[in-house]
Amino acid sequence: MSAVFDKPSIFQRAAPMLQGFDGLLAFAVFLLAGAGLLIMYSSGFDHGSRFVDHGRNMLIAGFIMFVVAQVPPQRLMAFAVPLYVAGVALLVAVAIFGITKKGAKRWINLGIVIQPSEILKIAMPLMLAWWFQKREGQLRPLDFLVASLLLIIPVGLIMKQPDLGTSLLVLAAGLAVIFFAGLSWKLILPPVLLGLIGICLLIWFEPRLCADGMRWPVLHDYQQQRICTLLDPTRDPLGKGFHIIQGMIAIGSGGVLGKGFMQGTQTHLEFIPERTTDFIFAAYSEEFGLVGNLMLIAAFIFLIFRGLAIALEAPTLFSRLLAGAITMIFFTYAFVNMGMVSGILPVVGVPLPFISYGGTAMVTLGLALGILMSISKAKRLVQS
Repeated sequence: MSAVFDKPSIFQRAAPMLQGFDGLLAFAVFLLAGAGLLIMYSSGFDHGSRFVDHGRNMLIAGFIMFVVAQVPPQRLMAFAVPLYVAGVALLVAVAIFGITKKGAKRWINLGIVIQPSEILKIAMPLMLAWWFQKREGQLRPLDFLVASLLLIIPVGLIMKQPDLGTSLLVLAAGLAVIFFAGLSWKLILPPVLLGLIGICLLIWFEPRLCADGMRWPVLHDYQQQRICTLLDPTRDPLGKGFHIIQGMIAIGSGGVLGKGFMQGTQTHLEFIPERTTDFIFAAYSEEFGLVGNLMLIAAFIFLIFRGLAIALEAPTLFSRLLAGAITMIFFTYAFVNMGMVSGILPVVGVPLPFISYGGTAMVTLGLALGILMSISKAKRLVQS
């Protein structure tokens, strides 16, 4: 009889798994997920089962986050090299016999069709954090060179597919690790200054560089057209410039307070292309206006600052670098998406975290959040 009374309840069994969960991080995600469901219902209610599927994807991402949060950061280190090697090997396989859709070779059939570049969003920061952890206390310039090579290989393979959006996210994650590992500002400032000068020259010589028949080296034709369209969307208002023009019209028409929930004319009259995926921020802006945008941006800033705080307090170099890089992935996602919809960055197909529809991206976000939760949990256990 005493054995019955001594048997722990379900709550008591679950308590150790819930212990250490970062409440502030979870709150930020809850706010963004709520905003995502709200605007998905409005923009996708007449778009098949997008709203239901979006909710399902969030539940899957939440389950993945919960499972990964139970894995200590020390064990995550064991996955760094195998995951990176497998990801690069699959990228090579895609280049050789991948599946081509809409002019891009990004997928491979392994019984199920997968996009290996998505693996590198997590594998890249894992690998570089592992590398710098192994070199802790004895870092040399050569170590940063090796890290750069580890980064360049997958980024180059992804750009070749071509997939500029994913390559940008993988590059941002890798550069964040290298920067947080202690890369000297003397090496950072020159390329930044060269980039700013290049942007200024590109704007100045835009009429000549974007003239008909002009071809740029390195970039594909469609990538060149995206940049030229960004500089002057009116050059092809019903073609390549249509996305940017309609996005800016929707954002501007929202005004200060917005047109109201499910009242966006640009959205519901289908002027906004990809209104449930890449351009959902335009639909959100039209219905909730400047005030809604500021609240959404504040939620993202809160998430990013919380992630950086977790990185700052992490118990090991590996954890600090990994948490910092994953946080910068969220920043890059949000900044690039809002920038391209607003017309200040080229359209590169980057979703808005927790807001845009997309199963693969949502799974990646759940995995990233789980890693952040794991690092936060490890910090709390060390302190206790």
